[in-house]
Amino acid sequence: MGIRLGLNAKLYLKPGGVAAAVPWIEMGNVKDVTLNLEQGEADVTTRANNGWKASVPTLKDAKIETTLVWDTADPGFVAVQQAFFLNAAIGALVLDGPQAEAGHQGLLADMAVMTFSRKEGLEEALTVDVSLKIYYSQTPPRWVTTPVPP
Repeated sequence: MGIRLGLNAKLYLKPGGVAAAVPWIEMGNVKDVTLNLEQGEADVTTRANNGWKASVPTLKDAKIETTLVWDTADPGFVAVQQAFFLNAAIGALVLDGPQAEAGHQGLLADMAVMTFSRKEGLEEALTVDVSLKIYYSQTPPRWVTTPVPP
């Protein structure tokens, strides 16, 4: 498929989590989005490694960071705000293109809103920095390729 541009990537959120019976909200009210995927490691170094340290991967972690313009009429903003204040799950689908087009990839997971920090720049619109981390739920995170069921 070639090169993908960040401006064509998509972030979708679903109030109540991935399994909720509500539609995905395409987040148009976001600035840059960062999907951080990390993996823990266990040291498995032995004398047989000839002086080299050896590691194996352990648990994976994911964090989504973005900035939203403060807009209390925007459904996506409201979903994030409510998930934060209610300590509720919010489904997240972070794709490299539109959900409706086949072949786009990304993370599908229930997330918790861990940061909801309002910035009040003197010459800027009010914004809120948001970070989401994996939420404890019955729906395990997974890497998906579109089409993804609604």
